[in-house]
Amino acid sequence: MDDAPAAGTGGPTRVLVAVYAVFALAAGARAAVQLSTRFSEAPVAYLLSALAAVVYILATVGLARGGRRGRRLAFVAITTELVGVLVVGTLSIVDRGAFPDETVWSGYGRGYGFVPLVLPVLGLLALRRKSRGRAATG
Repeated sequence: MDDAPAAGTGGPTRVLVAVYAVFALAAGARAAVQLSTRFSEAPVAYLLSALAAVVYILATVGLARGGRRGRRLAFVAITTELVGVLVVGTLSIVDRGAFPDETVWSGYGRGYGFVPLVLPVLGLLALRRKSRGRAATG
């Protein structure tokens, strides 16, 4: 079946899965604290952090699962992440008042060492590499 995890899921994909899992935990914990203690201060920013956590969870699951469905889930999640980082990052710089408090994606992930900007690019490249490898062997 093509839905089984790809044989030889190697180091780079495992590292991406680990990084996505850490970011899911970090964004989820941040959002939980913000939503439960300061929701009225910046609801949009805090809800965006929660959305980022969900996107990171979906990317983690998709990359770890592998197979056609896993790759599709990862592709949708990672593409959503990239669009989110670019849109929120740009809006947070152009209109600082739009986000009274930072989100995971504010300033293109400045608060997280710009990893949120680089991570989806690496994720999409890994998916592309896997897709090409499967096309060459199948």
